[in-house]
Amino acid sequence: MEYSRRIVDDELDQLLPYLPAIALEGAKGVGKTATASGRAAAHVDLANRRQRLVIEADPVAVTGLPEPTFIDEWQLVPEVWDVVKTSVDDRPTGGRFSLAGSAGPTKDVRIHSGAGRIVRLAVRPMVMPERGLVAPTVSLAALLAGRPDLGGVSELRVADYVDEILRSGFPAVRALPEQARRAQLDSYLQRIVDHDLEENGARVRRPAALTAWLTAYAAATATTAAYTTILNAATAGEAEKPARQTVATYREELLRLYILDPVPAWTPALSPLKRLGLSPKHHLVDPALAARLLGATSASLLRGEGETVAPDSTLLGALFESLVTQTVRVLAQAAEASTYHLRTGDGTHEIDLVVEAADRRVLAIEVKLSDKCEDRDTRHLAWLKSQLGGRVVDAMVVNTGPVAYRRPDGVAVVPLALLGP
Repeated sequence: MEYSRRIVDDELDQLLPYLPAIALEGAKGVGKTATASGRAAAHVDLANRRQRLVIEADPVAVTGLPEPTFIDEWQLVPEVWDVVKTSVDDRPTGGRFSLAGSAGPTKDVRIHSGAGRIVRLAVRPMVMPERGLVAPTVSLAALLAGRPDLGGVSELRVADYVDEILRSGFPAVRALPEQARRAQLDSYLQRIVDHDLEENGARVRRPAALTAWLTAYAAATATTAAYTTILNAATAGEAEKPARQTVATYREELLRLYILDPVPAWTPALSPLKRLGLSPKHHLVDPALAARLLGATSASLLRGEGETVAPDSTLLGALFESLVTQTVRVLAQAAEASTYHLRTGDGTHEIDLVVEAADRRVLAIEVKLSDKCEDRDTRHLAWLKSQLGGRVVDAMVVNTGPVAYRRPDGVAVVPLALLGP
């Protein structure tokens, strides 16, 4: 399969010549290996048993290979991390190492943080501007920088976004015919339960219970539902529920494998906002996984069917927000910004996504599964502006409409297909 350039490639082009080591982190199948291997003079694949045995016997051997050296699935021999850190301490010249990992280290493996020596970059599935459907015309980085020009037309409609949700952002999955794609996503999920967790040190005593919990988590996509609510949904009708510690272990391990990708709550320093909610907003690494867990099809989503823990929303609305969130997080990272959500403690006000730059400038984003933008869709954005003033450099509604434009109140309205770096 021909390699499609990713947004993270631009980040690597800017960083790799000057930094001694970069770690690409993300779930299996997101494209870390393809991205990093094209820049490597030597490739160490620790998922290959023979190579792993050699490096386990002598982890320092990775420092004697041609540079740049790419070490794939480093977490399978976690001593490699500290070897690389020590090596770049001794010789901190640019372009020496890249590492890729589809899991963080287990609790019982201690590694030094690598702060200042190993820069970490998240790699997520392919997002909308990487999929080659429509040329983006609205730059998230420009909006965040206060350069608000926007325009452009998209031919994509709701049915097209449904197709993109179901096709997935995993590069190898997107290329498959529909039936094969479903089978591959099912296999991906099954592998997590049957293999990946145990390979990375976690014991799964009740695979069916883990699958049920994952399905309930999928039904909580784009919500801040309490973990007790998710557990109750996973065990409805069961007299015996898994212990909370067991469920917490599942959650921690799935986070470690980057399968869960929650958006943290925004708690801004030095702001007048008080009593904000602290719960993360739930997302899987790709909305296609949530759709498969819940048995969603194009027809069922377009009919408004599907399970969700939020009684006032549709599954399609939740999955569309997840697709938008996936895209915004990648674009924000490229703009050296962070992505959060905001919800007041009493639920009076919510902002779906808050992109914050290092200098505390904010781009506030609402997500709407609609081809129109009504006044009621912007009321929370107006509230945030009233609270933070000029710190909110722009506000945007991302929807499924055909045209990017700016409303009389100054809010940008941007079809997801037109949003780019």
